[in-house]
Amino acid sequence: MEEERIYCIRGAVCSENNASDITEKTGLLCKTIFEKNHVAKETIVSIQFTMTPDLDELNPATGLRRYFSNNELSNIPLFCSAEPVVKNMKAKVIRTMITVYLPKDSVIQNIYLNGAETLRPDLAKSKTRNC
Repeated sequence: MEEERIYCIRGAVCSENNASDITEKTGLLCKTIFEKNHVAKETIVSIQFTMTPDLDELNPATGLRRYFSNNELSNIPLFCSAEPVVKNMKAKVIRTMITVYLPKDSVIQNIYLNGAETLRPDLAKSKTRNC
C-alpha cells in the first residue's frame, strides 16, 4: 500500500457576478484541479473558497454542488468566506484551497484560470512538492 499524506492545492478563477458564471467558473476550476493533480473525489478532505466582495450573486460552494449535480461531492465539506478587502485588490476573483490525501512525494499543480494567473504567476506555471 502506497503511503499518503495531506496536501493543499490552491487555485483561483475570475468570474462575472451572475449565478451561471460563478457556477461554471467554480466547477471548471475544481474540475481542472482534480484532473491535473489526479485527485479522486473520495480522497478530498474539504474544499474552502473565498470570493471578492463584488461577487455576491451565488456562493461558490453552491455553484460547485450545482456543477457536479450528480451528488459526486455531497459528502465533502465545503466552506466559503469573504476575501479580505485590500487596496488595489483584483476584482471578481474566486479562490480555493482543496485539502486532499495524495501519495507521498506527489507533485502538486496549482491552477489559476481566466485572468487569475496574475495573482500568483510563480504558482500558475509551476509544479511544487510542498504547498
